[in-house]
Amino acid sequence: MIAYVTVGADDITRAKQFYAAFLPALGYGFEEGPEGLSYALPVAAGQSPVLPDFYVKPTFDGRPASAGNGTMVAFEARTQQEVRDLHAAALAAGGRDEGQPGFRHTYGPRFFVGYLRDPQGNKIALFSSNPDEPGRDG
Repeated sequence: MIAYVTVGADDITRAKQFYAAFLPALGYGFEEGPEGLSYALPVAAGQSPVLPDFYVKPTFDGRPASAGNGTMVAFEARTQQEVRDLHAAALAAGGRDEGQPGFRHTYGPRFFVGYLRDPQGNKIALFSSNPDEPGRDG
């Protein structure tokens, strides 16, 4: 099980603006500290944490942050419209488009996804596979 994902950022203020555009809408709580930004899903009393947590931090070695080639973090939305709305909000908050929301021929018939780059260049996917919505072929 993946416990957490961390991406690097040279400009925490820009990163905060970008991630604030969609992570709270997906239910993530937010904390900011001297070490960066922390996002986690809420935990009910007596329940185990819902993983993974997501962190945005300056690099530990002090060198510029860089996005990994082939690295991507995906966040699940509840509906196709939420994917559209959050993709647009993230673009307005400083993200770059890497693929407009929609179905992709090479993925399953219910996998609705939009791709972005955060201000640092990290690739982010927002997707929904809601079985109550029309699929690619429907």
